[in-house]
Amino acid sequence: MISQELYQRWKEEERAAHIKGWNFSHISGRYEEENQLPWNYRDTILQHLREDDRLLDIDTGGGEFLMTLGHRPENTYATEGYQPNYELCWETLVPQGIHLAYLADDEALPWADGFFDVVINRHGHMNLAEIYRTLKPGGLFITQQVGEDNDRELVELLTPGVEKQFPGMNLSDQAALFPAAGFQVLDSAEFFGPIRFFDVGALVWFARIIDWEFIGFSVDGCLNNLKKAQRVLEEQGVIEGRTHRFFIVAGKPHGK
Repeated sequence: MISQELYQRWKEEERAAHIKGWNFSHISGRYEEENQLPWNYRDTILQHLREDDRLLDIDTGGGEFLMTLGHRPENTYATEGYQPNYELCWETLVPQGIHLAYLADDEALPWADGFFDVVINRHGHMNLAEIYRTLKPGGLFITQQVGEDNDRELVELLTPGVEKQFPGMNLSDQAALFPAAGFQVLDSAEFFGPIRFFDVGALVWFARIIDWEFIGFSVDGCLNNLKKAQRVLEEQGVIEGRTHRFFIVAGKPHGK
């Protein structure tokens, strides 16, 4: 049994589960995940990015990461296909002079062949043919992706039996696609790190936000599993899972 107070707290977290951009401040201090990846995505980009390069950020989210690069706005381009984030980018990126395009996952990039020097993509959809087409010869594609096993322990706890939504999203399978698309893989790495929750309400909020992993999750529909999560928390002091990330730097050969 759980108290009515605890149940109502979970319901409140469920109702509060809305974000713009990629802002997890609502559960700050109530969860943590390992961010010490064995690569530095931002530093890698900055090591290769020259002032006059044309830069494209695919699936920029709210543009939060892109703005940290401080690249010249007139040479900075971004796409976003989630309407709330696209609207946010109009408020944050466009007034600075950054070029923005609304783009669904399977759509062609609306730029000419060989337009970009560097294309980046953090946790977004990868259309390798279009990325290759719009890169200049000698250009770079730098991507960090969420792997297929991300949060699986937590998914199994709350929504057991839900299949992996992105099978094949791992370094081995994805890196094998790059040469077939014309790329040369220059660097790559993969990482599994801990993610920890210190109250079940934070996990409820998280599961509702990451609804593409926790398929069909709701407090009332998964109440027995939330009770299991509460017992784990009381016995162990924490609810733990694993994150899954991988990283690829690929080049378009000169003369292509």
